[in-house]
Amino acid sequence: MSYKPDQARVPPSIPLPSPPITKFKIALCQLSVTEDKERNIAHARKAIQEAAEKGAELVLLPEIWNSPYSNDSFPVYAEDIDAGGDASPSTAMLSEVARSLKITIVGGSIPERCGDRLYNTCCVFGKDGILKAKHRKIHLFDIDIPGKITFIESKTLTPGETPTIVDTDVGRIGIGICYDIRFQELATIYASR
Repeated sequence: MSYKPDQARVPPSIPLPSPPITKFKIALCQLSVTEDKERNIAHARKAIQEAAEKGAELVLLPEIWNSPYSNDSFPVYAEDIDAGGDASPSTAMLSEVARSLKITIVGGSIPERCGDRLYNTCCVFGKDGILKAKHRKIHLFDIDIPGKITFIESKTLTPGETPTIVDTDVGRIGIGICYDIRFQELATIYASR
């Protein structure tokens, strides 16, 4: 069979099995971020707790919720997620809250330090508080409109390299961060799995 570029974006003709539909409540937390990291973490904790009290079983946080969104801030607020504990107070809080409230948390994203690189990283925690997946933003947002706006994420951040699909207590979830949504191939990969 030869490759046909005009058909590259067509969904597969073989119907995929439909997963069973399970009802559960999802909460999307909107947070106002400040330069005070401890306050940002406390504010996120409170929003997650309020969502769980209202019956949410899956709670999602926004992109870069623990830090101002700027290239100057990313290195200052970055955490070593793999080291955990004091090296990553944001993920330590997410783990503890997921476990204590018995909910699944898609932790938006935070700046992650790994060696000499920085990533925009989303962590997913199960009801047991265990880190189920870590997704690094694949498509960085670089924009330069002369006389208007310039923001180059790639000046500071390193792109992730792999799609992330995670099986959680509420179902299978594919993770994308912000600009990743502009690339339908990622969603197509997730939908096929």
